[in-house]
Amino acid sequence: MIRIGIYGYGNLGRGVELAIRQNEDMKLVAVFTRRDPEKVKLVDPSVAVYRVEDAIKMVDDIDVMILCGGSATDLPVQTPYLAKYFNVVDSFDTHAKIPEHFANVDKACNESGKIGLISVGWDPGMFSLNRLMANCILVDGNDYTFWGKGVSQGHSDAIRRIEGVKNAKQYTVPVEKALASVRNGENPTLTTREKHTRECFVVAEEDADLDKIENEIKTMPNYFADYDTTVNFISEEEFLKNHAGIPHGGTVIRSGRTGESLENKHIIEYKITLDSNPEFTASVIVAYARAAYRLNKEGAVGCKTVFDIAPAYLSQKTGAELREKLL
Repeated sequence: MIRIGIYGYGNLGRGVELAIRQNEDMKLVAVFTRRDPEKVKLVDPSVAVYRVEDAIKMVDDIDVMILCGGSATDLPVQTPYLAKYFNVVDSFDTHAKIPEHFANVDKACNESGKIGLISVGWDPGMFSLNRLMANCILVDGNDYTFWGKGVSQGHSDAIRRIEGVKNAKQYTVPVEKALASVRNGENPTLTTREKHTRECFVVAEEDADLDKIENEIKTMPNYFADYDTTVNFISEEEFLKNHAGIPHGGTVIRSGRTGESLENKHIIEYKITLDSNPEFTASVIVAYARAAYRLNKEGAVGCKTVFDIAPAYLSQKTGAELREKLL
């Protein structure tokens, strides 16, 4: 059994617990939290919950530590620190800072003799793999990534921080005209505004200035200013009824050409539709935790990404079973 620890128990941490239950070769040993452990209720009440400070006391009890913190401030500190003691997997998703994060985790892993898998999820993660494969196959072509329709947790949080907002969800929505153009092999050059729109559902505090809230949302730099944004004010009852979930999804497309004069057009498309973004992300992470365990058992050390992991390392099946049933 691969012994797993979970570091951080929010939506993603709970998703990891659920995913482990679906994998017969894994066992959840412990959950580590910054909250009062007595107040953290797991799906399986028999699993122990500890304070994060206690994690390093359990180096002999955990094969892989799965980190479920945020990319902004948690993972840049937590992953290199814990890689000094454990094989680790995280879902760091700040694309521009991945090289820096990789270098920090790699240094820690090489000093400790551990494996660190970073930026595991669906983007970065599964989408990254599909972009790479498509680029290798269609050398002459263009990449397109569309996100949604789905909830952007970061953008939703940004709205909730506005004065007068009680609750909010923001959906990222692909522009159908742009998506159709790409699928038709037209290779359009698309601006940020032409690829996605943003749809916001806001529960305002009583007597809040709705016009002010809407203006703050639509003009917010780095979040909404570059997009066509719709703001819908709704009741708390409607919010809880229609917007309680965390769905997401998206599409990666490579449009390319082959032939003596590049006369033949080809489209490679990978699409996901998710009822629960954190549960799907957790399922990807858990598969890669298996790879981290196996690689470390073979003597591999250092930081890796999804690009470095052979698919067979993700599966519970043997090589013979994979060749017989899936190849």
